[in-house]
Amino acid sequence: MGICGGQGNKKMSKLTIETKDQTRTTSNNENPGSSKQSRFVKQITDFKVDPSIFVTLKKGDLLNSYKIDQVLGEGTYGKVSLVTQKGTGFQRAMKQIRKDKIIIEQKDNMIQEVSILKELDHPNIVNIYELYEDESFYYIITEYLSGGELFEKINEIDHFNETIAAGYMRKILEAVNYCHIRNIVHRDLKPENIIFESKKAHSSLKIIDFGTAKQIYDSSKLSQRIGTPYYIAPEVINKRYDQKCDVWSCGVILFIMLCGYPPFNGQNQQELYQKIQSGIFSFDEPEWGDISIDAKNLIKKMLIIDPEKRISASEALRDDWMIINQKDKKINSKSLEKLAKFHSQSKLKAAIMQLITTQVMSNSEKKKIQTQFKKIDVNKDGTLSREELLKCYREIYDDEVKCQEIVENLFQQADVNGSNQIDYTEFIVAFAKKEQLMAQNKLEKAFRLFDKDGNGSISKQELQEIMGGAQLSEVEWNNVFNELDLNGDGIVNFQEFTEMLIKNANEQE
Repeated sequence: MGICGGQGNKKMSKLTIETKDQTRTTSNNENPGSSKQSRFVKQITDFKVDPSIFVTLKKGDLLNSYKIDQVLGEGTYGKVSLVTQKGTGFQRAMKQIRKDKIIIEQKDNMIQEVSILKELDHPNIVNIYELYEDESFYYIITEYLSGGELFEKINEIDHFNETIAAGYMRKILEAVNYCHIRNIVHRDLKPENIIFESKKAHSSLKIIDFGTAKQIYDSSKLSQRIGTPYYIAPEVINKRYDQKCDVWSCGVILFIMLCGYPPFNGQNQQELYQKIQSGIFSFDEPEWGDISIDAKNLIKKMLIIDPEKRISASEALRDDWMIINQKDKKINSKSLEKLAKFHSQSKLKAAIMQLITTQVMSNSEKKKIQTQFKKIDVNKDGTLSREELLKCYREIYDDEVKCQEIVENLFQQADVNGSNQIDYTEFIVAFAKKEQLMAQNKLEKAFRLFDKDGNGSISKQELQEIMGGAQLSEVEWNNVFNELDLNGDGIVNFQEFTEMLIKNANEQE
């Protein structure tokens, strides 16, 4: 059951917190705004900033924050609904899971799904926003993707031309490659788990449903037979596999996109599995008569039985057919010049900007920025390296020293999670125009995301609830809250909230 309904090699770990020496000591019960003297002493609270700090388990009645609009789908363990966030009016998808219906292993899978999803920051992977629980249910809140399944689109038009199919497969493979670099295997890639953002003609797509995803380490193999029969790789049937099983699934999806039917079929599951294990398929007329040799060759490389010999997601992205069908998009030099001037004032401001980017900005607003990000991301690993950015700046400046200084400064300012790469959300915050992030309506909605009880102000407790993933000490939370609480009265009103953010934005002009 998908969670959207209709819509460096590193291990997953808890957030690591680096805390610099504090210049103020505060007792645990001290009012954060009680000391006027403390406001004239510079407080430094350092913490890792990325979208995952907003995804923590919240307890209580979800209906205080969301209105259920309609049920999108039901399964054995729960259902998926379209919901509206009361404070902002944003539509979300809600996966509701009954506690009395799941066994320990399934609970572990749900926890792993959330743990994996909240660490992924890629334009073609669904965003997770919140996790709730009450006495009877767990609730996973994600973005709502309204464009329908890739499966539905295939059924509507029977098959795609090569240019369109290549565009879709490129996005899928970019997301898969991003996961594989992080040792994550999806294990259930299929057109039903690939959803379009909207019903617009040129809508992008995202991979959903990481309920079967696993992270594997070193050269270890997985052994659980899992997935959807038509898309399952032969090594999964044989119960010894790794990330390459996802590439097989992508090969099956590409085959179906180009002709309208799967490469392997059978009267029953046993017969289907036998055909998959044989690896024998054909490009039959008339469906394949006009399909290029390059397309067929890529499919053959993705559907090699031996996973050791099978092409990787990264290699597939560099395949001749993918390159031939790629539109050449130029990098905007003026935007790069503006990007070079970006600077971030504090971790709190960076965190709020990321919240606006991931939960307030629409996908359509981010589309042009996403295009620039992917153009700079030459190796398609879903992040930007120093060398990739240097390559861009060398195209507009002849001065190598200047290029090096720009990129180094950009990393110091934009790499707020300390990953030594510029992640997708970090890039949007740095690249977006001021009016895209700081429009009045966006600031109002961001404020309402923090103002959980809707009383028109933000308390320290509400700040802690929203940013719980930051895992700060009480002293550190006081320091962070003081940055927002400009008048020291213990609460933050909308004027204080916007003053702090707009001051920061104006300093970047």
